[in-house]
Amino acid sequence: MSSGGGILRQPMSVWATAFAAVVAFMGIGLVDPILPSIAQGLNAGPSQVSLLFTSYFLVTAVAMLVTGWVSSRIGGKKTLLAGLALVVVFAALAGTSGSVGELIGFRAGWGLGNALFVATALAVIVGSASGGAEAAIILYEAALGLGISLGPLAGALLGDWNWRAPFFGTATLMAAGFVLIATLLKNTPTPEAGTRLSAPIRALAHGGLSTTAFTALFYNFAFFTVLAFTPFILHLPAYGIGAVFFGWGVCVALASVFGAPPLQRGLGSVNVLHLALALLALCQIGIALSGHAGIIVFTILSGIPIGLSNTVFTESAMEVSDAPRPVASAGYNFVRWMGGALAPFLATKMGEELGIAVPYLVGAACCVLAMAILYGRRHHLLALRRVDTDHALDDAVVA
Repeated sequence: MSSGGGILRQPMSVWATAFAAVVAFMGIGLVDPILPSIAQGLNAGPSQVSLLFTSYFLVTAVAMLVTGWVSSRIGGKKTLLAGLALVVVFAALAGTSGSVGELIGFRAGWGLGNALFVATALAVIVGSASGGAEAAIILYEAALGLGISLGPLAGALLGDWNWRAPFFGTATLMAAGFVLIATLLKNTPTPEAGTRLSAPIRALAHGGLSTTAFTALFYNFAFFTVLAFTPFILHLPAYGIGAVFFGWGVCVALASVFGAPPLQRGLGSVNVLHLALALLALCQIGIALSGHAGIIVFTILSGIPIGLSNTVFTESAMEVSDAPRPVASAGYNFVRWMGGALAPFLATKMGEELGIAVPYLVGAACCVLAMAILYGRRHHLLALRRVDTDHALDDAVVA
Protein backbone atom coordinates (compact mmCIF):
# COMPACT_ATOMS: atom_id res chain seq x y z
CA MET A 1 0.00 0.00 0.00
CA SER A 2 1.33 3.38 -0.88
CA SER A 3 -0.06 4.92 2.24
CA GLY A 4 1.10 2.27 4.63
CA GLY A 5 4.14 4.12 5.95
CA GLY A 6 2.28 7.38 6.07
CA ILE A 7 -0.26 5.95 8.45
CA LEU A 8 2.42 5.40 11.11
CA ARG A 9 4.57 8.49 10.51
CA GLN A 10 2.25 11.19 11.82
CA PRO A 11 2.81 14.39 13.81
CA MET A 12 1.86 14.31 17.50
CA SER A 13 -1.14 16.55 16.86
CA VAL A 14 -2.64 13.85 14.61
CA TRP A 15 -2.07 11.14 17.24
CA ALA A 16 -3.66 13.38 19.90
CA THR A 17 -6.72 13.87 17.70
CA ALA A 18 -6.82 10.16 16.88
CA PHE A 19 -6.68 9.24 20.58
CA ALA A 20 -9.61 11.53 21.33
CA ALA A 21 -11.44 10.01 18.33
CA VAL A 22 -10.91 6.52 19.77
CA VAL A 23 -12.52 7.64 23.03
CA ALA A 24 -15.35 9.39 21.17
CA PHE A 25 -16.14 6.21 19.23
CA MET A 26 -15.91 4.19 22.44
CA GLY A 27 -19.03 6.10 23.46
CA ILE A 28 -21.02 4.40 20.68
CA GLY A 29 -20.60 0.85 21.95
CA LEU A 30 -19.97 1.72 25.58
CA VAL A 31 -23.58 1.17 26.60
CA ASP A 32 -23.98 -2.16 24.76
CA PRO A 33 -22.95 -4.51 27.60
CA ILE A 34 -24.88 -2.50 30.21
CA LEU A 35 -28.16 -2.04 28.31
CA PRO A 36 -29.86 -4.87 30.26
CA SER A 37 -28.40 -3.47 33.52
CA ILE A 38 -29.62 0.03 32.71
CA ALA A 39 -33.08 -1.33 31.90
CA GLN A 40 -33.14 -3.16 35.23
CA GLY A 41 -31.62 -0.32 37.25
CA LEU A 42 -34.00 2.32 35.89
CA ASN A 43 -37.08 0.09 35.57
CA ALA A 44 -37.26 0.54 31.79
CA GLY A 45 -38.06 -1.75 28.88
CA PRO A 46 -35.68 -2.55 26.00
CA SER A 47 -37.34 -0.10 23.57
CA GLN A 48 -37.10 2.69 26.16
CA VAL A 49 -33.43 1.99 26.76
CA SER A 50 -32.82 1.88 23.00
CA LEU A 51 -33.64 5.60 22.98
CA LEU A 52 -30.14 6.09 24.42
CA PHE A 53 -28.92 5.41 20.89
CA THR A 54 -31.76 7.24 19.16
CA SER A 55 -31.37 10.52 21.08
CA TYR A 56 -27.59 10.37 20.69
CA PHE A 57 -27.59 9.81 16.93
CA LEU A 58 -30.57 12.04 16.15
CA VAL A 59 -28.86 15.02 17.76
CA THR A 60 -25.55 13.98 16.16
CA ALA A 61 -27.18 13.88 12.71
CA VAL A 62 -28.89 17.27 12.98
CA ALA A 63 -25.84 18.90 14.59
CA MET A 64 -23.72 17.78 11.63
CA LEU A 65 -25.43 20.53 9.64
CA VAL A 66 -23.88 23.25 11.82
CA THR A 67 -20.42 21.80 12.43
CA GLY A 68 -18.95 23.38 9.30
CA TRP A 69 -20.58 26.74 10.09
CA VAL A 70 -19.09 26.65 13.59
CA SER A 71 -15.60 25.46 12.64
CA SER A 72 -15.31 27.97 9.79
CA ARG A 73 -15.84 30.78 12.30
CA ILE A 74 -13.89 29.69 15.38
CA GLY A 75 -11.40 27.28 13.78
CA GLY A 76 -10.96 23.52 13.91
CA LYS A 77 -9.08 23.37 17.22
CA LYS A 78 -11.66 25.40 19.15
CA THR A 79 -14.46 23.34 17.61
CA LEU A 80 -12.75 20.10 18.70
CA LEU A 81 -12.30 21.45 22.22
CA ALA A 82 -15.91 22.64 22.41
CA GLY A 83 -17.13 19.19 21.33
CA LEU A 84 -14.88 17.43 23.83
CA ALA A 85 -15.99 19.74 26.65
CA LEU A 86 -19.66 18.97 25.92
CA VAL A 87 -18.98 15.22 25.91
CA VAL A 88 -17.14 15.46 29.24
CA VAL A 89 -20.02 17.38 30.83
CA PHE A 90 -22.88 15.27 29.46
CA ALA A 91 -21.13 11.91 29.94
CA ALA A 92 -20.56 12.81 33.58
CA LEU A 93 -24.19 13.96 33.94
CA ALA A 94 -25.35 10.69 32.36
CA GLY A 95 -23.67 8.87 35.24
CA THR A 96 -25.83 10.80 37.71
CA SER A 97 -29.16 10.00 36.01
CA GLY A 98 -32.07 9.06 38.23
CA SER A 99 -34.42 8.02 35.43
CA VAL A 100 -34.25 6.72 31.88
CA GLY A 101 -35.66 10.06 30.67
CA GLU A 102 -32.76 11.97 32.23
CA LEU A 103 -30.27 9.51 30.75
CA ILE A 104 -31.82 9.89 27.28
CA GLY A 105 -31.60 13.68 27.58
CA PHE A 106 -27.98 13.63 28.69
CA ARG A 107 -27.12 11.27 25.84
CA ALA A 108 -28.66 13.84 23.47
CA GLY A 109 -26.31 16.52 24.82
CA TRP A 110 -23.47 14.02 24.45
CA GLY A 111 -24.51 13.62 20.79
CA LEU A 112 -24.13 17.36 20.20
CA GLY A 113 -20.58 17.30 21.50
CA ASN A 114 -19.88 14.14 19.52
CA ALA A 115 -21.03 15.80 16.28
CA LEU A 116 -18.81 18.86 16.79
CA PHE A 117 -15.84 16.65 17.57
CA VAL A 118 -16.24 13.78 15.08
CA ALA A 119 -16.94 15.88 11.97
CA THR A 120 -14.09 18.25 12.76
CA ALA A 121 -11.67 15.47 13.75
CA LEU A 122 -11.91 13.92 10.30
CA ALA A 123 -11.18 17.28 8.65
CA VAL A 124 -8.27 17.97 11.05
CA ILE A 125 -6.74 14.52 10.53
CA VAL A 126 -7.10 14.80 6.74
CA GLY A 127 -5.54 18.27 6.83
CA SER A 128 -2.66 17.40 9.18
CA ALA A 129 -1.77 13.78 8.42
CA SER A 130 1.15 12.74 6.26
CA GLY A 131 0.57 10.32 3.42
CA GLY A 132 -2.41 12.06 1.82
CA ALA A 133 -6.16 11.88 2.29
CA GLU A 134 -6.36 8.11 1.85
CA ALA A 135 -3.88 7.46 4.69
CA ALA A 136 -5.74 9.97 6.87
CA ILE A 137 -9.11 8.32 6.26
CA ILE A 138 -7.66 4.88 7.04
CA LEU A 139 -6.19 6.31 10.27
CA TYR A 140 -9.58 7.81 11.14
CA GLU A 141 -11.35 4.53 10.44
CA ALA A 142 -8.72 2.71 12.52
CA ALA A 143 -9.61 5.04 15.41
CA LEU A 144 -13.29 4.28 14.79
CA GLY A 145 -12.71 0.53 14.77
CA LEU A 146 -10.48 0.61 17.85
CA GLY A 147 -12.97 2.78 19.71
CA ILE A 148 -15.92 0.62 18.75
CA SER A 149 -14.06 -2.52 19.87
CA LEU A 150 -12.82 -1.05 23.17
CA GLY A 151 -16.14 0.58 24.04
CA PRO A 152 -18.01 -2.64 24.85
CA LEU A 153 -14.99 -4.00 26.73
CA ALA A 154 -14.75 -0.85 28.87
CA GLY A 155 -18.51 -0.87 29.32
CA ALA A 156 -18.40 -4.47 30.56
CA LEU A 157 -15.44 -3.99 32.92
CA LEU A 158 -16.78 -0.82 34.50
CA GLY A 159 -20.44 -1.76 34.18
CA ASP A 160 -19.92 -4.96 36.14
CA TRP A 161 -19.11 -2.74 39.10
CA ASN A 162 -21.95 -0.25 38.51
CA TRP A 163 -23.85 0.75 35.37
CA ARG A 164 -22.97 4.41 36.06
CA ALA A 165 -19.21 3.82 36.05
CA PRO A 166 -18.74 3.66 32.23
CA PHE A 167 -20.17 7.15 31.87
CA PHE A 168 -17.78 8.61 34.44
CA GLY A 169 -14.93 6.67 32.81
CA THR A 170 -15.72 8.15 29.41
CA ALA A 171 -15.84 11.65 30.89
CA THR A 172 -12.39 11.11 32.41
CA LEU A 173 -10.86 9.81 29.16
CA MET A 174 -12.39 12.64 27.13
CA ALA A 175 -10.97 15.14 29.61
CA ALA A 176 -7.54 13.61 28.91
CA GLY A 177 -8.22 14.00 25.17
CA PHE A 178 -9.14 17.65 25.78
CA VAL A 179 -5.79 18.29 27.48
CA LEU A 180 -3.83 16.51 24.71
CA ILE A 181 -5.49 18.47 21.91
CA ALA A 182 -5.23 21.75 23.81
CA THR A 183 -1.49 21.28 24.24
CA LEU A 184 -0.41 19.40 21.07
CA LEU A 185 -2.64 20.70 18.27
CA LYS A 186 -1.66 24.07 16.83
CA ASN A 187 -4.37 26.64 16.30
CA THR A 188 -5.99 25.93 12.94
CA PRO A 189 -6.63 28.98 10.75
CA THR A 190 -10.22 29.96 10.06
CA PRO A 191 -11.17 30.08 6.36
CA GLU A 192 -11.37 33.47 4.69
CA ALA A 193 -15.04 32.85 3.92
CA GLY A 194 -17.30 31.21 6.48
CA THR A 195 -19.30 28.13 5.55
CA ARG A 196 -22.99 28.83 5.04
CA LEU A 197 -25.49 26.94 7.18
CA SER A 198 -27.17 25.67 4.01
CA ALA A 199 -23.91 24.35 2.50
CA PRO A 200 -24.27 20.68 3.61
CA ILE A 201 -27.84 20.47 2.28
CA ARG A 202 -26.80 22.15 -0.97
CA ALA A 203 -23.93 19.67 -1.30
CA LEU A 204 -26.45 16.81 -1.24
CA ALA A 205 -27.83 18.10 -4.54
CA HIS A 206 -24.79 16.40 -6.11
CA GLY A 207 -25.94 13.03 -7.42
CA GLY A 208 -22.86 11.15 -6.28
CA LEU A 209 -22.92 12.49 -2.72
CA SER A 210 -26.67 11.96 -2.30
CA THR A 211 -26.35 8.41 -3.66
CA THR A 212 -23.55 7.66 -1.20
CA ALA A 213 -25.44 9.26 1.70
CA PHE A 214 -28.79 7.53 1.18
CA THR A 215 -27.12 4.18 0.55
CA ALA A 216 -25.29 4.68 3.85
CA LEU A 217 -28.59 5.52 5.59
CA PHE A 218 -30.01 2.06 4.85
CA TYR A 219 -26.66 0.45 5.64
CA ASN A 220 -26.59 2.23 9.01
CA PHE A 221 -30.07 0.95 9.79
CA ALA A 222 -28.75 -2.60 9.42
CA PHE A 223 -25.52 -1.74 11.29
CA PHE A 224 -27.30 -0.32 14.35
CA THR A 225 -29.86 -3.08 14.42
CA VAL A 226 -26.95 -5.37 15.27
CA LEU A 227 -25.42 -2.93 17.73
CA ALA A 228 -28.52 -1.83 19.64
CA PHE A 229 -30.85 -4.85 19.70
CA THR A 230 -28.49 -7.82 19.91
CA PRO A 231 -27.45 -7.25 23.57
CA PHE A 232 -31.04 -8.04 24.59
CA ILE A 233 -31.13 -11.43 22.83
CA LEU A 234 -27.67 -12.69 23.80
CA HIS A 235 -28.83 -13.48 27.34
CA LEU A 236 -25.31 -13.04 28.67
CA PRO A 237 -23.90 -11.08 31.62
CA ALA A 238 -22.12 -7.78 30.98
CA TYR A 239 -18.75 -9.51 30.51
CA GLY A 240 -20.24 -11.90 27.95
CA ILE A 241 -21.88 -9.12 25.95
CA GLY A 242 -18.68 -7.08 26.16
CA ALA A 243 -16.63 -10.02 24.87
CA VAL A 244 -18.96 -10.61 21.91
CA PHE A 245 -18.88 -6.97 20.87
CA PHE A 246 -15.15 -6.72 21.49
CA GLY A 247 -14.70 -9.53 18.96
CA TRP A 248 -17.12 -7.75 16.65
CA GLY A 249 -15.19 -4.48 17.03
CA VAL A 250 -11.87 -6.17 16.31
CA CYS A 251 -13.37 -7.45 13.05
CA VAL A 252 -14.54 -3.90 12.27
CA ALA A 253 -11.07 -2.48 12.89
CA LEU A 254 -9.15 -5.14 10.94
CA ALA A 255 -11.51 -5.00 7.96
CA SER A 256 -11.41 -1.18 7.94
CA VAL A 257 -7.64 -0.90 7.93
CA PHE A 258 -6.38 -4.06 6.23
CA GLY A 259 -9.34 -5.31 4.22
CA ALA A 260 -10.92 -2.29 2.56
CA PRO A 261 -7.89 -0.66 0.83
CA PRO A 262 -6.66 -3.74 -1.14
CA LEU A 263 -10.22 -4.74 -2.03
CA GLN A 264 -10.87 -1.23 -3.35
CA ARG A 265 -7.82 -1.51 -5.57
CA GLY A 266 -8.75 -4.93 -6.82
CA LEU A 267 -12.53 -4.59 -7.21
CA GLY A 268 -13.29 -0.86 -7.12
CA SER A 269 -15.15 1.04 -4.40
CA VAL A 270 -18.68 0.40 -5.68
CA ASN A 271 -18.11 -3.34 -6.03
CA VAL A 272 -16.66 -3.52 -2.51
CA LEU A 273 -19.80 -1.83 -1.19
CA HIS A 274 -21.97 -4.37 -3.02
CA LEU A 275 -19.89 -7.20 -1.55
CA ALA A 276 -19.97 -5.77 1.98
CA LEU A 277 -23.72 -5.10 1.91
CA ALA A 278 -24.41 -8.63 0.64
CA LEU A 279 -22.26 -10.13 3.41
CA LEU A 280 -23.98 -7.97 6.04
CA ALA A 281 -27.38 -9.11 4.77
CA LEU A 282 -26.27 -12.74 5.09
CA CYS A 283 -25.01 -12.13 8.63
CA GLN A 284 -28.35 -10.55 9.55
CA ILE A 285 -30.24 -13.52 8.14
CA GLY A 286 -27.86 -15.80 10.02
CA ILE A 287 -28.65 -14.03 13.32
CA ALA A 288 -32.39 -14.19 12.59
CA LEU A 289 -32.40 -17.93 11.91
CA SER A 290 -29.78 -19.19 14.38
CA GLY A 291 -29.78 -20.44 17.91
CA HIS A 292 -27.73 -18.89 20.70
CA ALA A 293 -24.29 -19.96 19.44
CA GLY A 294 -25.14 -18.90 15.89
CA ILE A 295 -26.24 -15.46 17.08
CA ILE A 296 -22.85 -14.96 18.73
CA VAL A 297 -20.90 -16.15 15.66
CA PHE A 298 -22.85 -14.12 13.11
CA THR A 299 -22.78 -11.02 15.32
CA ILE A 300 -18.99 -11.16 15.53
CA LEU A 301 -18.62 -11.89 11.80
CA SER A 302 -20.89 -8.96 10.89
CA GLY A 303 -18.01 -6.73 11.95
CA ILE A 304 -16.16 -7.65 8.76
CA PRO A 305 -18.65 -6.18 6.25
CA ILE A 306 -19.29 -3.27 8.62
CA GLY A 307 -15.57 -2.45 8.70
CA LEU A 308 -15.31 -2.68 4.91
CA SER A 309 -18.37 -0.46 4.48
CA ASN A 310 -17.26 2.20 6.97
CA THR A 311 -13.96 2.86 5.22
CA VAL A 312 -15.33 2.79 1.67
CA PHE A 313 -18.36 4.93 2.50
CA THR A 314 -16.22 7.54 4.26
CA GLU A 315 -13.68 7.76 1.45
CA SER A 316 -16.43 7.81 -1.17
CA ALA A 317 -18.23 10.68 0.55
CA MET A 318 -14.96 12.66 0.59
CA GLU A 319 -14.10 12.01 -3.04
CA VAL A 320 -17.33 11.64 -5.02
CA SER A 321 -18.21 15.35 -5.29
CA ASP A 322 -16.38 18.64 -5.69
CA ALA A 323 -17.71 20.01 -2.38
CA PRO A 324 -15.10 20.90 0.28
CA ARG A 325 -14.43 17.85 2.44
CA PRO A 326 -15.90 19.30 5.68
CA VAL A 327 -19.07 20.28 3.83
CA ALA A 328 -19.39 16.93 2.06
CA SER A 329 -18.76 15.13 5.37
CA ALA A 330 -21.46 17.16 7.14
CA GLY A 331 -24.10 16.53 4.48
CA TYR A 332 -23.25 12.85 4.22
CA ASN A 333 -23.20 12.32 7.99
CA PHE A 334 -26.50 14.16 8.44
CA VAL A 335 -28.23 11.63 6.21
CA ARG A 336 -26.40 8.47 7.26
CA TRP A 337 -26.67 9.05 11.03
CA MET A 338 -30.45 9.21 10.60
CA GLY A 339 -30.20 5.46 10.03
CA GLY A 340 -28.38 5.18 13.35
CA ALA A 341 -31.11 7.24 15.02
CA LEU A 342 -34.06 5.27 13.62
CA ALA A 343 -32.77 1.70 13.87
CA PRO A 344 -32.32 1.23 17.64
CA PHE A 345 -35.87 2.14 18.61
CA LEU A 346 -37.63 0.64 15.58
CA ALA A 347 -35.62 -2.59 15.67
CA THR A 348 -36.16 -3.05 19.40
CA LYS A 349 -39.88 -2.28 19.09
CA MET A 350 -40.21 -4.81 16.26
CA GLY A 351 -38.31 -7.35 18.32
CA GLU A 352 -40.60 -6.82 21.31
CA GLU A 353 -43.86 -7.00 19.38
CA LEU A 354 -43.17 -9.16 16.29
CA GLY A 355 -40.41 -11.55 17.33
CA ILE A 356 -36.64 -11.33 17.64
CA ALA A 357 -35.98 -12.46 14.05
CA VAL A 358 -37.94 -9.60 12.47
CA PRO A 359 -35.46 -6.71 13.08
CA TYR A 360 -32.66 -8.68 11.43
CA LEU A 361 -34.77 -9.63 8.43
CA VAL A 362 -35.68 -5.95 8.04
CA GLY A 363 -31.96 -5.11 8.38
CA ALA A 364 -31.15 -7.59 5.60
CA ALA A 365 -33.86 -5.99 3.45
CA CYS A 366 -32.26 -2.59 4.09
CA CYS A 367 -28.94 -3.95 2.80
CA VAL A 368 -30.65 -5.18 -0.39
CA LEU A 369 -32.34 -1.79 -0.80
CA ALA A 370 -28.97 -0.05 -0.37
CA MET A 371 -27.51 -2.27 -3.10
CA ALA A 372 -30.45 -1.40 -5.37
CA ILE A 373 -29.77 2.33 -4.85
CA LEU A 374 -26.10 1.81 -5.66
CA TYR A 375 -26.94 -0.07 -8.83
CA GLY A 376 -29.77 2.19 -9.98
CA ARG A 377 -27.71 5.37 -9.49
CA ARG A 378 -24.32 3.96 -10.51
CA HIS A 379 -23.93 6.63 -13.23
CA HIS A 380 -23.54 9.21 -10.43
CA LEU A 381 -20.51 7.38 -9.04
CA LEU A 382 -18.15 7.60 -12.01
CA ALA A 383 -15.83 9.85 -9.98
CA LEU A 384 -15.09 6.92 -7.68
CA ARG A 385 -13.78 4.91 -10.62
CA ARG A 386 -11.29 7.69 -11.33
CA VAL A 387 -10.20 7.71 -7.68
CA ASP A 388 -9.73 3.93 -7.71
CA THR A 389 -7.70 4.22 -10.92
CA ASP A 390 -5.50 6.93 -9.37
CA HIS A 391 -4.85 4.73 -6.32
CA ALA A 392 -3.95 1.79 -8.57
CA LEU A 393 -1.53 3.99 -10.52
CA ASP A 394 0.05 5.20 -7.27
CA ASP A 395 0.61 1.58 -6.24
CA ALA A 396 2.13 0.80 -9.62
CA VAL A 397 4.55 3.74 -9.30
CA VAL A 398 5.60 2.64 -5.78
CA ALA A 399 6.05 -0.96 -6.96
